[in-house]
Amino acid sequence: MTNITVICPNCQDQKPIDNLLTAQSNQNVIYKCGNCQYEEKNIQTKKG
Repeated sequence: MTNITVICPNCQDQKPIDNLLTAQSNQNVIYKCGNCQYEEKNIQTKKG
């Protein structure tokens, strides 16, 4: 399995995708940076 790295758009911190995304019931996701606490909500996926 490929390890995907996510770069925070606010602080440029790089972390593996594990535990950074939270699924919502409408099939969108929430991203939260563990470093600066930046949060992006309602990110659309291919399913939503």
